[in-house]
Amino acid sequence: MRFRVPKITTVIGVGTVLEGSIHFAGGIHVDGTIHGNVSAEQDERSTLILSDTGLVEGDVQVPNVILNGRVVGDVLASGRVELAANARVVGTLYYKLLEMELGAEVNGQLVYVEDGEVPPQRLGYDAGTDPDNGRREGEPQREESDQQTE
Repeated sequence: MRFRVPKITTVIGVGTVLEGSIHFAGGIHVDGTIHGNVSAEQDERSTLILSDTGLVEGDVQVPNVILNGRVVGDVLASGRVELAANARVVGTLYYKLLEMELGAEVNGQLVYVEDGEVPPQRLGYDAGTDPDNGRREGEPQREESDQQTE
């Protein structure tokens, strides 16, 4: 059965920068930048299309994902993932069905997820792989002794 992309109801154009998370239903096409998490209704039709000019800095939790741009964060797709030649994922990619073109990159883990299986809650930046140790812009650098233990 061939996957049919739903009607695109939202477009984030080139030069547009969205600060904050977004939740959608149906289809969304991103040519711009999203600084925040992207999530969708967990149905079989909701689809994120990220073009070669698109960038998401945050986690993606969408049933179907078609990437030709860059995601810096984890991707959880309960349906289908298509990685085109210019796709770049820096983080863990959880997938049920994966199609990957020559040239696409995943700098992180690929984790197969069965139907109905819930992956471990690992979505989010990992300070262990972040050179700023989880620090957001403008925050002072944390020292080991500043962290409390239980």
